[in-house]
Amino acid sequence: MGRLDEVDLSSRLDKKAAKEQLAAAQRRLVHLRLLLGGQIGPGEIGPPLCVVFEGWDASGKGGVIKRLVDHLDPRHVRVAQFAAPTHDEKRHHFLWRFWPVLPGWGGMAVLDRSWYGRVLVERVEGFAPEEAWRRAYGEIVDFETTLAAEGTVLVKFWMHVSPEEQLRRFESRREDPYRAWKLTDEDWRNRGKRADYEAAVEEMLQRTDTTTAPWHVVAGDDKRTARVTVVRAVCEAVERALEARGIDPDPPLTQD
Repeated sequence: MGRLDEVDLSSRLDKKAAKEQLAAAQRRLVHLRLLLGGQIGPGEIGPPLCVVFEGWDASGKGGVIKRLVDHLDPRHVRVAQFAAPTHDEKRHHFLWRFWPVLPGWGGMAVLDRSWYGRVLVERVEGFAPEEAWRRAYGEIVDFETTLAAEGTVLVKFWMHVSPEEQLRRFESRREDPYRAWKLTDEDWRNRGKRADYEAAVEEMLQRTDTTTAPWHVVAGDDKRTARVTVVRAVCEAVERALEARGIDPDPPLTQD
């Protein structure tokens, strides 16, 4: 039994409850984001917030990210997507290309895919030598520990869906001309290697889950549940980080 086996994929939220809970979580995130940016409260900028998304193809990452940033001012958050490294990026250490998008104090970044590609697709597809991807676990933990020591609030999500739900979404995309572009031959090939990817995901979760950068494995078969879960988890991570620094997450919003 691994962490993926422990995820309850049967949980469901009805439309009304999901709408209410998501709206409440989004309002809370707006408050916390403005507080981190120094726009409300005492006016001092807070720690950087970096939210990392990994997950199965068609696991709902895009929809979750949209709900996460939907109510935030686009000047206050950066969303970055990462695909296969370019020829030039391959000339550098695999972590090099991620540094420019990391948030500074008072900033927020959301990463759609990340440095975990080294121990996932690059491992399974043979794009990185075994010695390199095995070494990467320690390099990633050191990297994230360095970011956390500098103050970064790092929130990591693995979006998990069942093979059956993934297939349903693949077929739905295939039949929709406005979404068919999302489905590629590579998606089908990756699905055929699900067992290999599951082994890689389990080892990733086991070896890179730390107190400073824990993994959140999100049940994604029900999109409504997943979206509420993610926004709430980000809010809770920010609240814990602020309280650990002695910062009131609910200060007076106006000065007397």
